[in-house]
Parts: sequence; C-alpha cells; structure tokens
Amino acid sequence: QRLTAALAALAPRLAAAAKDPRIADVRIFTKAVELALQDGEFFDAVKDAALADWALTEAAKRLDQLAAASWAAQKGLVVRGYLSPVDGAALPYGLVIPEKLDLTRPAALYVWLHGRDERGTDLHFLSGCAHSRGEVHPDDAIVLQAFGRGCVGFKAAGELDVLDAIADAQAQYRIDPARIVLIGFSMGGAGAKHLGAHYADHFCAISCGAGFAETAHYNKLTPDTYPPPWEQTLWGLYDAPDYVRNTFAVQFSCYSGEKDAQIQGARMMEQAYAANGRTLRHFIGPGVAHQYNPATLKEILAYVHEAVAAGRPAAPENLTLQTRTLRYDRLFWLRAEGLEHHWADARIDAQAHGADVALTTTNITRLRVAWPHLGAASVVTVDGQKVAIGAGLPAPSLTKADGKWSLVDAKAPVAGLRKVHGLQGPIDDVFMGPFLVVLPSGRAAQPRVQRWVEFESAHFRTRWSGLMRGEARVKTDQEVTDADIRDYNLVLWGDAASNALIARVAGRLPIRWSDQEITVGSRHFSAADHVPALIFPNPLNPTRYVVINSGLTFREASDRTNSLQNPKLPDWAVIDLTKDPDGESPGAIAAAGFFTENWELAAEDATAR
Repeated sequence: QRLTAALAALAPRLAAAAKDPRIADVRIFTKAVELALQDGEFFDAVKDAALADWALTEAAKRLDQLAAASWAAQKGLVVRGYLSPVDGAALPYGLVIPEKLDLTRPAALYVWLHGRDERGTDLHFLSGCAHSRGEVHPDDAIVLQAFGRGCVGFKAAGELDVLDAIADAQAQYRIDPARIVLIGFSMGGAGAKHLGAHYADHFCAISCGAGFAETAHYNKLTPDTYPPPWEQTLWGLYDAPDYVRNTFAVQFSCYSGEKDAQIQGARMMEQAYAANGRTLRHFIGPGVAHQYNPATLKEILAYVHEAVAAGRPAAPENLTLQTRTLRYDRLFWLRAEGLEHHWADARIDAQAHGADVALTTTNITRLRVAWPHLGAASVVTVDGQKVAIGAGLPAPSLTKADGKWSLVDAKAPVAGLRKVHGLQGPIDDVFMGPFLVVLPSGRAAQPRVQRWVEFESAHFRTRWSGLMRGEARVKTDQEVTDADIRDYNLVLWGDAASNALIARVAGRLPIRWSDQEITVGSRHFSAADHVPALIFPNPLNPTRYVVINSGLTFREASDRTNSLQNPKLPDWAVIDLTKDPDGESPGAIAAAGFFTENWELAAEDATAR
C-alpha cells in the first residue's frame, strides 16, 4: 500500500511531464515498481521493497531536475531510458562513462549483453546498472548495458531493445558509428551470436562469451523428439549458423571456459566457419567453467581493441548476405528484396571491382545494390548476366523474371501482395513493430470460442507484461480509429460476430471463417470447436499486419531455456479447442502452414487430407 500510494503521488507529475523528451529517464523507475507490484516480483520482501523505495526516490529526483536533466551530462554509472515504438514501454539501459573520457569527441561504444536471470526484473537491472560497472569497462569507451527486455535471449522484441537502446544513446551522446562493439556472456553470449549474425554491419567487433548458437543440438533433440515440421523450419529464424557468412565482414570471435558445457555453442560456430573454408577465432579460458578467465578476457579485449582502432569497414568489397527471411534482409551495401522461398538458405555473394559489381545469388528474386562507387557507366553482373545501371543510381534494384535479371524502379510499388521486409511472417513478427491489441466488444457466435478468446487474450497481455516487460496497447473494436489502422499492426481477438474489425477483413483473407466452419482451401473444420490464428498484410492498410487470435506463440514451457523461445506457429494455424490451452500451446494444432511468397495458401495446404 505504501508503494502504491507513492506511485499515485507521482502520477500527476508524470502526466504533466508526459511530453518531455526525457520523460523515459523517469518512467523507467516508476514502471519498474508498477510491474513489481502488478506481477508480485518481490522475491525477497525486504531487499526488493528497498529497491522499490530507491527507484521511486530516483524518479522523484529526476522529476525535480527534469528541466536541467543533470544526469544527461553525468559520468560514471548512469541509467537512461527510452520509449519503445513497439508498445510504448519505458525501457532502461545502463551506461558506464569513464570520468576522463572526452565527450566532445566521438566515442567508441561497447554494448554489453547480460546473462540469464529469470528473476532479473526491471528493478534488479536498474539497481545493477546504477551500482556496478560490470566485467567489461574500457577506459577509452562508453559501455552500454542492454536490458533486452529481461530474459528472452535478446530475441524478438528483446533484439529490438538492443538496437533501440544503441540508437537512443547515439542521440544523446557523440558515438562513433564505426566503433561499436557487441559483447556478452552466457545468455548474452548467445545474444551476441544471434545479433552479430543477423546485424553484423552494426558492429566493428562481435565477441560471444559462452551461450548457445542454435536450437536442436543445444537441446539434444533427435528426430524422435523433434517438434512439428513448421517449428523445425522456424529454427531458421534465429539459429546463428544459418547466417554465419554475414559475420565474415567484421571481427567475430567466441570465448569458452575450458570446462564449460556451453562450449558447444562455440563449437557449432566453428563447424559453420569450417564449412565455409574459414577458421573461427575461439578463445579458451584455461581451468575455468562458466566464467571468464581474467587473463583470457584481457586477450579478448586487446583483440577487440584492434577492431575498434581500425573501425568498422564502410563498404567491404567482398561480401555475402546470408538469410532465410526478409526480416533480416540487409548487410552493408546489399539488400535482399524478394525470395523464391522463405525459410530456405538465401544468399547474395558480392565482389566489387572499382565501379562495377559482380553478384551470385541463391534463392533471390529481387535485390538492391548500394555500392558507393557505382556510376552511370557501371555494370552489375548477376549470375553471369550483365545489367547496365544507367539512371538507376544511387541504389539500383534488380529483379529476376524467367531466369533473367533486369533493372527495376526501386521506388515502384510491388504489384500485388508479396512477402517483403517487415511483411513476411510468421505470426510472432507482428510484435516486431508497433502493435495494438483489439478486443471484441460483442460475443462470439460459438460459446467455446467465446471462452477461449477471453482466456487467451488475457493470457497474452499478462505474458507480454511479465516476459517482455511492457504493457500492450489495448482498445475494443469500437474504439479503433483510422489513425490506429494507419500506425499499428492490429492483433484482433474474437470472430466476425464479436469483433467488427474481423468482420471487415475476414472476406479478404486466404482462410475463410463463418459461424459454422473454417475453410482452408478444400479442408473444413467445425467453427464450434476450432479457431483460426494467422498473420496477413492488413487489407485495410497493407503496409501493416493484421493478426487473428494469437499472441506470442512460444509459451511458458519454452522459458526454461532461452534457446527454446522461438516461434511455435508459422503464418497460419487452425486450433482445436477441445484441448485446453496450456504452457505448450493454445490448444491442439489441427493444421498449420506458411503462406507462399504471394501471401496465398500453399498448394499442399489447400488440399483435403
């Protein structure tokens, strides 16, 4: 009651300052206490209550100083925050700024990814950043301690938090973009592998201490224990070895304690490197298990410092973009804009020679080249075919039709629906951008559907709060505005009878749903005890998603290891409600699949079985 009263006392001041550009530096403290109270996160009643008191005191101090914002010029240990575009949450990050560092000159930035802590709430993270500089603290650089939304392996919205925190720090301080280092240990080492492989061109050096690299081998899965085929396919979203060639453009290394079982993750990266004719730089800490050997850490930091001194290359002449999805579509001056098939290996191997570029592709239908030395007389050779660039500068797009590559207007919209970056699925991708949960104002046509929607929509909001450390935006279907449809991915719950937004889009989706049945091609399911879950470009605004009846598809059973916090459903599914939701799934999965590159039902999914 005391903490609730203290929050209530601060509420009018927070509301009055809501539009202040530094309000997130205050809200990180009050939100931490709000979540602790809401979700019962006082694991040690005395210590955690003291942390909450400290956080509210810090919030009050910053409100008092908001005009001057003295902490923005502070050195030493500083806690900052920003408002996430995903859900509007105030998310924290810590900074370690050496006292003697000249902030008038662009500084190197070391981004530290922390280890796993299931009880590592906002309060604990804030306190840790405010009172400890951590294991890595060079005297000639700023260290950013990333939150990653807590304990999600720096995946999903957690990976966006790392990137957004870096961007916020760049807006607040003079950061040299060519001298940003990614480094982490344990869960943070896994995060460094993942972010490093998917966003390699953001960093001059990537140092991965322990941590998993992929899903199946780390969890000792065998064919008899594999999950459904679509879930196996979706391992390709995060498994770092599937993106290994991206890391060849920058300094990439791994560290393992000699006695650490998690050396397995580095061994997987070694194998991926060897398969491509490369040797991974792998530091081994003698005599230790799951920790840094101090002497080896010094070697690692000296190695990283070499990359910091050299700076990230602006435009490597030799480059491979490797991906399995257009969610991860770019590397330096290359961009994949269309795939033949999502979730299969796709590559653009590039070699630049002066003003000309030679490309070899696999599983690519459209690409963009932004080699900085292209000129009007340049020739881009793609898969042996020469394409004159002419007026296509500065970043020409090329497309393949009937096996032939040609120049295309990069600004021209793609005809019809097509999977593109940010509109490629799977269902969980809706939470990689600003989203709005839309609850039904009416009742579903079927009682069992009504009960399921009530439970699952509430479950998602609770899970988002507890796991992703934010609060989902929520409206009813009657409250949604044209601006909401313009600005947000919509997560719609209910059916056409209960939710007016579902009624508006239902007839324009590949899966049809009436009061009596769900139709997937020539397959039929009773609407009395089934619901569809799917993602699709919103027919009311095709630049945003619409999702029907799904939250995060990885549920509580996946939280035992961050390596399992991966999507469990593809682009669409039919859920059998005769099985109640549990920690594994929202019900029995009667059918599921991926839409084609044109957002249509795949032929094999549209056929009765």
